[in-house]
Amino acid sequence: MAVKIRLRRMGKKKAPFYRVVVADSRYPRDGRFIEEIGTYNPLTDPAEVKIDADAAKKWIGNGAQPTDTVRALLKKQGII
Repeated sequence: MAVKIRLRRMGKKKAPFYRVVVADSRYPRDGRFIEEIGTYNPLTDPAEVKIDADAAKKWIGNGAQPTDTVRALLKKQGII
C-alpha cells in the first residue's frame, strides 16, 4: 500500500479550497482518506496554509510520500 500526503479539492467551481490528507495512492483524489492533517487556501493573499506539523512528521516517518505540491507547502512551513 503506497500512502501519499496530498491535496483533496473542496470548495466550489472557480473557488478552490484544499484539505491536506493522508490517503492510499489508489483512492480517488477527492475520495476516501486515512487522516486529514491540514488545509490550504490559495485564494487569500498571501495563501493560507495550516498543517499539523506533528502529524505530517509522523506520517513521513512512517513512509508516506508527499506529492510535489504538498512537499512545497511543507517546506514553506518549515516542516521538512
